[in-house]
Parts: sequence; C-alpha cells; structure tokens
Amino acid sequence: MNVAPIIWTLIFYIFCSVVAIQLFYYLYFFIRLAFHKQVTPREEMEHAVSVVICARDEAHNLVQTMPAVLVQDYKSSFEVVLVNDNSTDDTKYLIDEFKKAFKNINHVLLTQEAKMIAGKKFPLSMGIKSAKYEIVLLTDADCVPATEHWIKKMQAAYTDNIEIVLGYGAYRKKPGFLNKLIRFETFHTALQYLTYALSGNPYMGVGRNLSYKKQVFLRNKGFSSINQVPSGDDDLFINQVATARNTAVCIDPDTHTLSEPKSTWNEWMAQKYRHYTTSRYYKPNHKFLLGLYSSSQFLLYPLLIVSIIFYSWWISLAVFGVRFLIQAYVFYKGMKKLNELDLWPLFIVFDIFMFFYYLFTLPAIWKAPRKNWD
Repeated sequence: MNVAPIIWTLIFYIFCSVVAIQLFYYLYFFIRLAFHKQVTPREEMEHAVSVVICARDEAHNLVQTMPAVLVQDYKSSFEVVLVNDNSTDDTKYLIDEFKKAFKNINHVLLTQEAKMIAGKKFPLSMGIKSAKYEIVLLTDADCVPATEHWIKKMQAAYTDNIEIVLGYGAYRKKPGFLNKLIRFETFHTALQYLTYALSGNPYMGVGRNLSYKKQVFLRNKGFSSINQVPSGDDDLFINQVATARNTAVCIDPDTHTLSEPKSTWNEWMAQKYRHYTTSRYYKPNHKFLLGLYSSSQFLLYPLLIVSIIFYSWWISLAVFGVRFLIQAYVFYKGMKKLNELDLWPLFIVFDIFMFFYYLFTLPAIWKAPRKNWD
C-alpha cells in the first residue's frame, strides 16, 4: 500500500486548517481596525494631564524631542514629569535650561539605583507618583509626538469608566528595506494589540504612547508584582490591569508618536528578542491566542510549499489566495489608518519574512532575559 498520497493529503488538510485559523484572526480581530472610527465626545473636555518621561543619559535625544512635547496645543493644565535616572551626561543641565523657559516641567532627579527592581520600573514609578494630575501620559525620551494635538486627542479618549488608553508608537520613515521591515513588524504588533482591545480583550500597550489614570497604578500597587521582570513596565502592566470595560484605543494620526528605528539588523533583533521575554508572563488566554496565531503563521508557508509540490498546486494556491485577498484588504485599510500605507505593496514579502522572525525570537519565550535598563 502506497501511503505517500495519504500523507500529502493529510498535510494539505493541515494546511487548510492553518489557513482557517488565520482567517479567524483576520475576520474576527484584525478587521476591527479597518472599520474602527474614533469617537469624538459631544462635549469636549480637557483634563489636566501629566506627561511622564524617563531618561538615562538621553541628553542627545531630549534636545530633539522635548520641544515638541512642551509646545503642545493644550488649553488645560499639563505638566511634563522628567525623571532623570542616574544620568552621567548633560541631562540635568539640559533639563535646567528647559525649566527656565517652561514652568510646567517637574524634574525628578534620582541619584541611587533601586535594588532588586529590574529595568526602568523604579524611575517610572517615581515619575507617576510625582505626577500632579490623575491622567498620566507616557512616552520615551527618544519619542516625539507626531503633531501638537497629541495630548488633546489622547486625553479625549477618556469617557465614562475608561481608565486606560492605548496609542500607536510608530517609527520614522527612512530609506532602506530594514526600516520598512521594522515598521511592518511594529504595525503588525499594533494590529494585534489594538484589535484585541477593540474586541474587549486587551492584552498589552507600548510605553512609547500609553496613557492610564494614576489611580489604576496605585490601586494595583504599581509594578510590585512584576518587579523581578526586566521589561514589562508597559505590556505586562497593561496585561494585568486592562479589561474590556476600562480600556480604549486612540488611532488618530495626530496622536501617534515617532521614534528613531534601529539602524542595524543586530540591534533590532536584540531589541525584539528582549521584548519577547515578557510574553511568558501574560495571562493564559492571551498566551493561547497569541501562540495559536503565531504558530499558524509560522506553519503557513512551509505547508503551502509542500501542498503545492506533492498535492495539487492549483487547489493549494486557491486556498492560499482566499487568505491573501482578505489579508490584502485588512492590511490596506489598517495601514491607511496608522499612516503606514507605503508598506502595503510589499506586505506579502514581509509576511513571508515573519517565518524567519518567529524562528529567531522563539527561544526568547523560555530564555531568561538580561537585566538591562530599557
């Protein structure tokens, strides 16, 4: 008995199952971004806001980014809490110069390291506790708001019961394939965490553009439950405290932040490898959903190739074509919403690359992360 045809048929059925799983994610989760419309409150209320930025030896970045934060078009009160975490460069003197022109700078100077607390959780905690106002808006020292309406439109997402607002932290557009790849991965990640939140199942946010109420931080005892984890001050904290009722998303292009992308493959891979070490601490349902999606994406192209060669090339391509068309539509609409539409012509190339991306980052799920300040 020739068992080869049975094996190839079985592989084809597995391929069809993988495509079906992918279609579930695209049609249940990801398509929500394509049709999402930012709700504008009928009565625009401007809450007092504390923008919190942590910096360690970031003088070279603060020179470029702070002016855009300080000159926001915002009629209500807002302060910029600058946490100077043991900097040895000119950060202190630079902040002193800014304070001469802007009276709303709240300078928090840290001169000692926090023992047994990894990453930047301690300086960020000090910044949040020092904030004067209930609404806290977080970004990084190397991030700049895309427009002067960043604060106004991010805080406008706070309505009844909302305690957390997830924003989009983009990377600057520059020449080269690596830049496009970095921005695609960033878009792909945002596509997941934004649409999960829109479906009532929020699981993470990014510290480059994230807001929550100070009371949420204090009520949950800050980062005390994740202090042993080097990263996670953004995604793990949100994973613990975000719910369907208390979380909103804000994707208005005016609310995006822009960061400088890594310039080499090694730097970018090291960054992503480090970030993925927190995923093991997510809630079980989030780990299952994220794992099922990444596994199906990882298996898709190897199974497609085998099915084309050993089963039926036209049936296999037809099955893949259904996923391709839906993906093309969802990516087009999503990239347009997040101002990343220049990536769309190459989306299939980036999608194939994700196989190798998952291959590289897989060990980060179980390997212990390095305890560096990030």
